Amino acid sequence: MTTPLEVSNPHQIDNPGQRKWQDYFTFNTDHKVIGIQYLVTSFVFYFVGGFFAELMRTELATPASDFISPEFYNQALTLHGTIMIFLWIVPAGAGFANYLIPLMVGAEDMAFPRLNAIAFWLTPPGGILLLSSLLVGAPQAGWTSYPPLSLLTGKWGQEIWIMSLLIVGTSSILGAINFITTMLKMRAPGMDINKMPLFCWSMLAASALILLSTPALAAALILLSFDLIAGTNFFNPNGGGDPVVYQHLFWFYSHPAVYIMILPFFGAISDVIPVHSRKPIFGYRAIAYSSLAISFLGLIVWAHHMYTSGTPGWLRLFFMATTMLIAVPTGIKVFSWCATMWGGKISLNSAMLFAMGFVSSFVIGGITGVMLASLPLDIHVHDTYFVVGHFHYVLFGGSVLGLFAGFYHWFPKITGRMFNESLGRAHFILTFIGLNLTFMPMHELGLLGMNRRIALYDQQFQSLNQLCTWGAYLLAISTAPLVIGIFLALFRGEKATDNPWNALTLEWQTSSPPPILNFNSTPIVTRGPYDYGHNPTEAEPVVLTDAQSL
Repeated sequence: MTTPLEVSNPHQIDNPGQRKWQDYFTFNTDHKVIGIQYLVTSFVFYFVGGFFAELMRTELATPASDFISPEFYNQALTLHGTIMIFLWIVPAGAGFANYLIPLMVGAEDMAFPRLNAIAFWLTPPGGILLLSSLLVGAPQAGWTSYPPLSLLTGKWGQEIWIMSLLIVGTSSILGAINFITTMLKMRAPGMDINKMPLFCWSMLAASALILLSTPALAAALILLSFDLIAGTNFFNPNGGGDPVVYQHLFWFYSHPAVYIMILPFFGAISDVIPVHSRKPIFGYRAIAYSSLAISFLGLIVWAHHMYTSGTPGWLRLFFMATTMLIAVPTGIKVFSWCATMWGGKISLNSAMLFAMGFVSSFVIGGITGVMLASLPLDIHVHDTYFVVGHFHYVLFGGSVLGLFAGFYHWFPKITGRMFNESLGRAHFILTFIGLNLTFMPMHELGLLGMNRRIALYDQQFQSLNQLCTWGAYLLAISTAPLVIGIFLALFRGEKATDNPWNALTLEWQTSSPPPILNFNSTPIVTRGPYDYGHNPTEAEPVVLTDAQSL
């Protein structure tokens, strides 16, 4: 078969350029080091945020407050939501992007390596600062921190929360600048924009959202900080402020943030499925351009979170229509993924299992999202556990399962080792059962009228809450095969070949792990990244050939 790229003197690529372990604790400008730093840091915060979730679910196993106090429950709620969004999913997506984008486009590094390192080194201090709020009374107003509640509980804890989000938000902006510049200006010869892997397209859309929406959150947080420590009244109704203005600023960022969190893993899934189905991706341009459509529409749907905030009727109708419309480009992706798998030679390995779990779980989250776009239903279930169930099917069933699909897919490339498939499959089975057991009953709880963000509830909700709690415990147990598998692979795992999946995207055409400069010479791209030919079930391995023979 025709090779997707040519590389001059490929036999010189015999040194994987492995770093010393000390390099990962220093200010290193290698994008691969920074990518691993992001991934390890985000996984640490995943366990911290998960710990707070387990505390909450244990408290909710019974109607009474008999495990943690209602005040600490509110603190755990705030820290859990903030950590999982700003210190787990977003940095994990940045980790994959840092590691993969230069390799995928044939560049030696990011466009701005020092800026890239600065972006990462803002993240650990931001996370440590957030956790330090526990020392002075962590904020209790939830991850949304609506005023006036956020002005009345835990002044200094709330201020620390604001400072930490400003720091990690700055990190996101710096990373987005780097990603966009690298993809648009540093592609290898022969790689026009319509030959970029779909992960790159998704990161392009997500980075545009970060640049356009994050400043609105920064503005809201700075004004809220003034209200807290300077006595101003931007959002304080007692002084003539308008708390609804805060909601507009907050959701102008925080609804696009849903797509900032999930778009990178849309891209990961779009790269995982064709490789493990041994088929070309169905509708490459439809998937690529639908990412841009999601990015655009994501900016004009924010007020569907505010149907009960006094939004005028005509404006409610506009946001209801645009929210439903965003299901179209999302549906295009789901259709393309299913069409790619249809008739393929599917390998049910860990990466593919998580990819298939992603599609099924995300569809559930998407269907309930369209339901919540409907004004009458949304008003009925607003601030109930129906919304919590929907939200977690999108972000856990979506982003997190997509993250793990990418993790298992690129693990051999990043580490040079193969992951134990039995442990990977066990991780998937426990995770998939756990997430459905945890979050599916929440929809019923919401329809029955159980409010979210409460530690005490009526006796009638106990049985369903106990199901959710057992599911949460299963999710905690599911991390055991993941952690065991990582350590086994790193210390005793089978060495990976350069291209164990027989994939065609550019990152697989170099050693595992890649050399320090990625490629020994500039790669020349000669065909698209998913062109498996007429007999994809027997696709030949990609061979690197000497460019001098052209």
